[in-house]
Amino acid sequence: MGRSQQTFSKSEKEKKRLKKREDKRKKMEARKLAKEEGGSSGIPLAYVDYNGNLTDTPPDPTMKVKVKAENIEIGIPKKEEGDEEEFDPIRKGKVSFYDSSKGFGFIIDTETNEKYFTHVSGIIDDIIENDKVTFELEKGQRGMNAVRVKKS
Repeated sequence: MGRSQQTFSKSEKEKKRLKKREDKRKKMEARKLAKEEGGSSGIPLAYVDYNGNLTDTPPDPTMKVKVKAENIEIGIPKKEEGDEEEFDPIRKGKVSFYDSSKGFGFIIDTETNEKYFTHVSGIIDDIIENDKVTFELEKGQRGMNAVRVKKS
């Protein structure tokens, strides 16, 4: 004789499914009764006032402000000729540390006092510690690196 394919976990899952269906039906009936008793249409309306707060009263139509569609800016506004700031990529600094045998060092920017790493591959002139230099910044693996380093 064959055994029943109904296991404990299957019967438990079936009970949960039926209970969930029954709970859903009860909630639906409760909503119908509340609607009939209160006479409301269900979801109450909410309005947004002029300060951006939610209220239950509709806004005053006399305070309505007309806005033209062409005055609404979506995204970043277009740049015009005179709006651009001149950005000089060349910076000035002082060599705080340089090891010529290992081929790397650090330069301190005179304006921001930030310390930037530099490698021998980005150095044009021979430099030593305390030299005044000009350099440009480039994104490296661990932050900004000083490249095209020249004595000034």
